[in-house]
Amino acid sequence: MTSNRATAPPASSPTPPVRFHGWRIAAYASVALAMTAPGQTLAVSAFIDPMITELGMTRAAVSTAYLIGTLTGAATLPAIGIGIDRYGVRRCMAIIGAVFGTVLIALSLVTEIVGLTAGFVGIRLAGQGALGLAATTVTAHWFLQRRGTALAVVSAGGAAGISLAPVLLERLIALQGWRTAWLIEGLAVWAIVIPIALLGIRDRPADIGQHVDGRSDVGTGADSGPVGVTRAVALRTPYFWVLAAAVATAGMLTTAVGFHQISLLAERGLSTTAAAANFLPQTVAGLVATLVVGPIVDRRHPRALLAVAMAGLGTALVWATVITPGWSAIGFGVAIGAASAAIRTVETALTPRLFGTTHLGAIRGALTAINVGSTAFGPLLFALVHDATGRYQAALLGCAALPAVVGTAALLTALPTPPDGHEVSGAPLPSG
Repeated sequence: MTSNRATAPPASSPTPPVRFHGWRIAAYASVALAMTAPGQTLAVSAFIDPMITELGMTRAAVSTAYLIGTLTGAATLPAIGIGIDRYGVRRCMAIIGAVFGTVLIALSLVTEIVGLTAGFVGIRLAGQGALGLAATTVTAHWFLQRRGTALAVVSAGGAAGISLAPVLLERLIALQGWRTAWLIEGLAVWAIVIPIALLGIRDRPADIGQHVDGRSDVGTGADSGPVGVTRAVALRTPYFWVLAAAVATAGMLTTAVGFHQISLLAERGLSTTAAAANFLPQTVAGLVATLVVGPIVDRRHPRALLAVAMAGLGTALVWATVITPGWSAIGFGVAIGAASAAIRTVETALTPRLFGTTHLGAIRGALTAINVGSTAFGPLLFALVHDATGRYQAALLGCAALPAVVGTAALLTALPTPPDGHEVSGAPLPSG
């Protein structure tokens, strides 16, 4: 006999949640950012005196080579950014890592100024510029609502690694020589960056069936795919140039202070040891500022944040003219470290928020080129003023006006409407 009762469909087992890989990508990006250390001024400074002694070059010649290397590397970064947009972070990071490692190994063989200049071009382009650009770009692709927080974590991890490099390199150079140190750095970049790029990095969440921020509610503006204006449109936006002025001012002035820090603080009565140790409060304050400012960018008024950070930088420069040994010097280190880190964090998180991610590599490539290029001029400017006056006071006080001007522009310049249609004002971004 046939039953007329409807048969209930079998209960379907719940679909297990997909683990969001964005934070794993952020961890890989943080390591990649830390591996830019061999191309950063702090790490390169450990090689300068040993190379001058062995190669018989003048300090002016080496400084000029570094200036040429920095400017040439910066000029190439916009093209690198376009390549990242076109071919993806994963492939570009692998190529950058291969080139960076090769240049570092080649620097272990230099014997004259032309080879040294070429090496400086390579490490400033691939290390300080391109690798850092790739690391922050891929992080921006994986996050939207929590982008500031994620970029802050990446930046803090990278900064921690970079800050350790000078200490480790000084010991390595003392024990094994500068040529071996360049060689080891190159092999380390090959061993770490290339595997991270090929095995760990994925360009966008969609590549592995995921969504920005790990969201599952597809179809919303946050998950409908990348959006963004072109670099040409961004360059016509006034606030782009506010961001460019901010990173250029911070890059030029913090590099100038860092490059001359031992001499500058010794002029204020600190011992050489105490002057060198001032990098510690700068690093700690920078890490804390990065982790605090990143989440704030996700929720609060970006113009006010940038203005406050620029005010902090100007205050630190004025402070440097009245430093005394002890707590005053530590306070200066905290001020300049926190201000410079906050400026970088605001720019890194705010740029994709204002202009989208479709052409983020090209847009941030232009900003990074401006930032890297600016670092070439600060040390020379301070040196010229010091040679002319015998002190750093005129350079510090004169340059303190720059952050004030940029901070005022940040408050007065209108923010563009982001390409996803969300207003960037004092209110949090919508969650939908």
